[in-house]
Amino acid sequence: MNSRIRNYIFMFSAVLTLAGAALYITGWIHAPYFFAAGAAGITAGFMTLSYKNLGFRRRRLHRINVMAGISMIVASALMFRGRMEWVVCLLIAALLLIYTSFINPRADE
Repeated sequence: MNSRIRNYIFMFSAVLTLAGAALYITGWIHAPYFFAAGAAGITAGFMTLSYKNLGFRRRRLHRINVMAGISMIVASALMFRGRMEWVVCLLIAALLLIYTSFINPRADE
């Protein structure tokens, strides 16, 4: 997949995820669908990234990003069931993504 297209899908999916999480609090019935579509897009963006030419540190960060995406998919499944544990899964995903975003620039050094 082209990196430009992957970036657009990732940005659109991030907006959908944020909108789904915010609208779920209001009680809108279609909010889990927005969140699930966004989580699937983010996870697909992480999984389509080629990691074969990356170093050891970058591959580890890539695996952490994939785990964060899977945690978001689990959060969307919990949203559909009406359980409040989706917040914990989303928090775990957010912490993993924040960690990788700060460590990723240092991986080039």
